[in-house]
Amino acid sequence: MELPQTKPSGGRILSLRRRDLLFVSLTAAVIAFDQLTKHLVRAFIDPGETVPEGWAVRLVNVSNTGAAFGILQNQGAFLVITSLIGVVAILLYYFYPPFEYWPMTAALALILGGAIGNLSDRIRLGEVTDFIDFPRYPSFNVADSSIVVGVAVLAGLLALGLPRGAPPKEEP
Repeated sequence: MELPQTKPSGGRILSLRRRDLLFVSLTAAVIAFDQLTKHLVRAFIDPGETVPEGWAVRLVNVSNTGAAFGILQNQGAFLVITSLIGVVAILLYYFYPPFEYWPMTAALALILGGAIGNLSDRIRLGEVTDFIDFPRYPSFNVADSSIVVGVAVLAGLLALGLPRGAPPKEEP
C-alpha cells in the first residue's frame, strides 16, 4: 500500500515512505557505526592508551561516566532518564507534525542515532567509550559527532528560515 504524497516547501515531492526510510536508515547507520567503532576501540586499544603517538588526531580509549565535556560524572541514572526523554522528544518532533523537508529529517536522524548510541552504552556498560582525541579538546565518539552535526544542521536550517511555508493555494 502506497502512502500519500506530501509536498515540502521547495517543490520536490517526497513520499512519506521514502522520508521514513531516510530517517530509519540514517538512524540505524549512525547507531551501527558508533557501536562498531566503540567495540573496536575497546577490543584493540587499552584503557588510557593513545595511538599513534605524536599525531594531531589520535585514538584513545577513554571511559566517560558523565556527559559532554566531562560534566555530570557518575550521574548514570540521571543521564539515562534524560536521554530517554530526549529520544521520545526527537520522535515526537519527527512525527508531529511529520517532517517533509529531507534535510531536517536527516538532521533529526543524526541526533537520534547519536542519542541511542550513547544511551545504549550507558545502559549496557554504565559509561560511554570516547576515542577521538584532538589536542586541548575533550575526547569524543561517533555518537557525539552525529549529535553535534545534526544539531548544527537543524539550527542552521531554522536560522535560515527553512523550510519556508508552502505558498497559499489559489482559489478557482
